[in-house]
Amino acid sequence: MARPLLASIFILGGIGTFRDIQGHAKVAEPFLTDAFDKASGLVPEQVPRDPATLVRIDAGVKIGAGVALAVGKAPRLAALALLGTLVPTTLAGHRFWEAKDPETKAGEQVQFVKNVSLAGGLLLAASDTAGKPSLGWRARRAAKKTGKRAEKLSKKAEKSLS
Repeated sequence: MARPLLASIFILGGIGTFRDIQGHAKVAEPFLTDAFDKASGLVPEQVPRDPATLVRIDAGVKIGAGVALAVGKAPRLAALALLGTLVPTTLAGHRFWEAKDPETKAGEQVQFVKNVSLAGGLLLAASDTAGKPSLGWRARRAAKKTGKRAEKLSKKAEKSLS
């Protein structure tokens, strides 16, 4: 139940973004311009610079990864993808530190903190193994078993050579 609830805001947000690509692109443009200027030379030329294109990609990821998280298909990967869209969306859309009007500033600060809270939920979802051992634990266990088997084979080989 938790995953669909967490995913719902991203799915609805992605749909809302598709309904107003130009409006979202206008909000994102100053952030994107600044980010691309600061990352000059680090971002490959193949990465689109057009705010409308980037907003469309962002909306598509939110909908696709949101649905995947909601239905439990690759939920950890979906949560990480959503987290990857949440950070730039938050930094572009809720720049409360730049607001002059106290009411606007307070509203943007609430939205910023809400997104930080969502990031925490996504981190939990990304680390949730649904009761299964983590990949790290399984790798350590496999390495330990392999080491023991190698040791047994080594002892067996020594005996046969003696």
